[in-house]
Amino acid sequence: QWLKDLGMNNSQVARAISTLPQLFGYSLDNNCNPKLCMLRKRGFTDSQIAGVLSRFPQILSYSSNRLTHRMGILADQGRLTDTSLCNAVRLTDVKFAELF
Repeated sequence: QWLKDLGMNNSQVARAISTLPQLFGYSLDNNCNPKLCMLRKRGFTDSQIAGVLSRFPQILSYSSNRLTHRMGILADQGRLTDTSLCNAVRLTDVKFAELF
């Protein structure tokens, strides 16, 4: 229901869950909601967040520190978008440092 409350349709929810079945075990209070708040504070709309989670639900598996750090660098460079975040968070620390 949490994903649907963000505006995801049934096919997007199905895709997210089939890509990352661990979503069923994630704590809303300790994982999902804090990360949702982080994204909103950086200016992402629920529609954009739904798109990110549909394309790359694994973003919820990364630490808050990693997300905060990478979003900060991308924002400082004026490059923070839903697509850039999905791409940047997947990179190793070394590759991220090389590119950003």
